[in-house]
Amino acid sequence: MNRSIARRLAMMFALVALSVFTLIGTGLFLVLRTQLDHHLRESLDDRMEIAKIMVTHAVTPDKWRMTREKLTDMSPRDGATTYSVSSDNPSYHFGKPIDGGVRDSWAGGYMRVRPASGGPDMLTHTIAIPASGGRPTVQLQVAASYQPNVRTMRVFGAALAALSALGSLAVLLLSYSVTRIGLAPLRRLTKDASEVSPNNRSQRLNTASLPLELNDLANSFNGALERLDGAYGRLESFNADVAHELRTPVTILIGQTEVALTRNRSVDDLRHTLQSNLEEFERMRAIINDMLFLARADQGERATGLVEVSLATEVARTLEFLEIPFEEARVHAVSHGDAMALVNRSLFGRACTNLLMNAIQHCGRGDTVTVTIAQHGGQVRIAVANPGEPIEPSTLDHLFDRFYRAEVSRTNSRENHGLGLAIVKAIAEMHRGAVFVESANGVNTFAFSVDASRVDAQAVRNAEATVERTAEVAQQAQAPARRVAM
Repeated sequence: MNRSIARRLAMMFALVALSVFTLIGTGLFLVLRTQLDHHLRESLDDRMEIAKIMVTHAVTPDKWRMTREKLTDMSPRDGATTYSVSSDNPSYHFGKPIDGGVRDSWAGGYMRVRPASGGPDMLTHTIAIPASGGRPTVQLQVAASYQPNVRTMRVFGAALAALSALGSLAVLLLSYSVTRIGLAPLRRLTKDASEVSPNNRSQRLNTASLPLELNDLANSFNGALERLDGAYGRLESFNADVAHELRTPVTILIGQTEVALTRNRSVDDLRHTLQSNLEEFERMRAIINDMLFLARADQGERATGLVEVSLATEVARTLEFLEIPFEEARVHAVSHGDAMALVNRSLFGRACTNLLMNAIQHCGRGDTVTVTIAQHGGQVRIAVANPGEPIEPSTLDHLFDRFYRAEVSRTNSRENHGLGLAIVKAIAEMHRGAVFVESANGVNTFAFSVDASRVDAQAVRNAEATVERTAEVAQQAQAPARRVAM
């Protein structure tokens, strides 16, 4: 069940308010009870002082009779205050002392007594008055009822509880209204986010009027939208390019097959048609293998089967493999530098092959392709430079994208399906590296890097079990190029 943030906050504010009101009410309740007890004791002391003076001066029987009358007049009918005098002489007696269970006592003869006959608790104070004249020593007790205090505390407690409940309810309603007002930017943010759709991918959240607490969230959401928009655009372009690349060989296959079926053909003609079709099938297989390879790389697959090798030796082996394409293009190749690194030799050779074939395609006769190996911190950079036409700065950022060609027209599509540089980028990322491209002073440089840090030898041996699948895909992709080179 989805809960409203406004209601949840309002309930929490109400609970906090109720807790605060309860704490404050308890404190006020205790303070009031203490003050009422204090006033009751002061009132009892005043009555005791008056009664003490009267009893002290009753030194004769006549004065004692007058004192008894005054004590009777001072005693209210509701029994809120009582006076009692007791002595060994039966003539000097008045009233009846409070008798019952003592609930509390204090210094100076003060006690809280619950009368045995029932009724409210009484605060009693008893003193002894020494003999004087014809009056013997007497015990004077003055008692005051707790009933007014109890009644006051009961009314005060009920009023305090009612006010706390009403105050908490008011806080609940007000906090709900205030919270809804405070969450208005969030509702506006939700509305803006709901308007984002595939048909309106450029829609972004307006962060200008958002509070500080929501600004970071909105910026993060906008960043996610930017990434999704880019991924969506790349996916659309990728789908269109895949359809275009696969449509060409399929169209050729259909056309050649239809021509072959229009009339009777000799065995040599059919063999030639099948051979041409086989080349198109191999081209389609290369595209599919490359796409599968890139899909695994997109899923975060890392290079396995790593061995520590001399990169200069690997580059030399690749140059030897491409000796025939270099001779046919009448292009020279030189290599400089060396470094040791842990790489998958098959993948590394494939990346070098793609960069070198790219350089051959864009070189003129007699040009020289330069391969430079240099270490920069924890990365080893392999750069392939060749003379060529300057590349537009707006084009540099897209050269390693899939199916991207700098030329407006798709020239040379039969030999190049636009995934070579994208595969170089994937292989670099599988080795925790990156790709680079520069175009300056008539020289175009394409480069990739690999991680130069060492790994645990046992971890390398454990990872070699999974290298066969990646190596097989690489060999299948390089098979057509090997046959062309031969």
